[in-house]
Amino acid sequence: MQALLKRWTHALLEWLGVTSSSSDALDRWVAFALVLLAALLFDLFLQLLVVRGIRRLVERTRVKWDDKLFSVSVLNRSCHVLIAILLTAVLPVIFDEQSVGREVVLRLMQTFIVFTFLRLINALLCAAFHIVSLRPDWQNKPIKGLRQTAQGFFSIVAVILIVAILVDKSPVKLLTGLGASAAVLMLVFRDSIMGFVSGIQLSANNMLQVGDWISVPKYGADGTVEEVSLTTVKIRNWDNTLVMLPPYLLTTDSFTNWHAMQLSGGRRVMRSVSIDMTSVHFCTPEMLARFRRIDLLRDYIDRTEQRVEAYNAAHGIAPGERKINGLHQTNLGVFRAYLVRYLEEEVPVNKSMTLMVRQLQPTETGIPIQLYFFTDTVVWVDYEGIQSDVFDHVLAVIPEFGLRVFQNPAGSDVAALGDFMQGDAADAESEQPVDNASGIESSAAGSSRDVSSPSASTSPFSAEPFSAEPSSVAASEASGSPSAASASSSVSASSPTAGPKGPASTEPE
Repeated sequence: MQALLKRWTHALLEWLGVTSSSSDALDRWVAFALVLLAALLFDLFLQLLVVRGIRRLVERTRVKWDDKLFSVSVLNRSCHVLIAILLTAVLPVIFDEQSVGREVVLRLMQTFIVFTFLRLINALLCAAFHIVSLRPDWQNKPIKGLRQTAQGFFSIVAVILIVAILVDKSPVKLLTGLGASAAVLMLVFRDSIMGFVSGIQLSANNMLQVGDWISVPKYGADGTVEEVSLTTVKIRNWDNTLVMLPPYLLTTDSFTNWHAMQLSGGRRVMRSVSIDMTSVHFCTPEMLARFRRIDLLRDYIDRTEQRVEAYNAAHGIAPGERKINGLHQTNLGVFRAYLVRYLEEEVPVNKSMTLMVRQLQPTETGIPIQLYFFTDTVVWVDYEGIQSDVFDHVLAVIPEFGLRVFQNPAGSDVAALGDFMQGDAADAESEQPVDNASGIESSAAGSSRDVSSPSASTSPFSAEPFSAEPSSVAASEASGSPSAASASSSVSASSPTAGPKGPASTEPE
């Protein structure tokens, strides 16, 4: 084949009036340009006819993998390889065998062959990894890092071959010389090497896939994985910002992958509300009768009362005995039972997962009552709506069970307390006796007002009204003595023990 090409080249040169033995350099370079032009025309012919014909045949097949393997990019680069081989065989014939031009052209063409082969290998790697990514077992796997690693390896081999061709040295000698600088190369390609190893770990252990929702709070990442490459994991946060992390950070540090939650079909709600401990007490018959009117609690109240009565009767505890003896229901226990039934009947929960209402360790902010359940959806917007609706209902229904939510005083509470204290001080000053003659009547009238006046007997921070001790008032009225009436008035108006009860001292019925 090479001999035939040489004869054709000599014939072309003779037709042009140029021979390979001619000393006219201009004629040789004109022939060189004509050969390059012929190569370009041949490459255009291959792309217009051969590539299009192969593509039409490929598109008619039933399988899909050949569409990528024989893509336009692969076929075009194959044509470029063929043109490079032909030029390497033809161009050196124009020059003398021992001439410098022949040697330079030969090395350039060999370099061009290596370069075109590298481009063809890259195209084949892209097609092969795209075909692999279409398989169900490899979908969403971080295989881009493996492809980049293979491309990097062949690029290094190509660079070594090109340098060996240009300097006319054996590639083995170049590799031996590179061994001495291996430490420098390891430092330069540190991220690429660690990314390659981390990519294999992430893929082999199925730790991460493209499309997963992951959280890495340490680095401000909380969103969807868009790309896993050799040196970078691209994460799009929920606020549409992008976070780039090296792959080895995901293997050395901990991160949360929410993909398993999305596949489970339920997302967890674990939130609590604090109950004021002073509002917890035993249920009275009137309270139980009121609770029976709640549809979700009717059966529970009846069954629990039967169990309580059976237990108390078996242990000889009479119905009228103190609540501390035997079994008795509490408003907090009934409230927890109501919440369980409310979640089971009224809330879209995943019934195959855990559902419970439990008490946590009491703290200085009250008794935390925690609702622990899973919704039947993993859609974020729907999940937040369900969670908000549940706790809207919980906060609204708590007073129906005689319970109070613990909440730290707000600015309005402090302002109301100051207004109340100022009003109390003003009433005390207006009730002071003017003279000895009218002091007894003033004191007695003040004592009477302390007992009956709503403005002086009700505190905005107390659940029930307060009043002076009835024994002292009765004693002052019975004895009629000025000293007794005056003492009673003094206690009710100025003694701190007769002031308004705070939240800790009030107990609802």
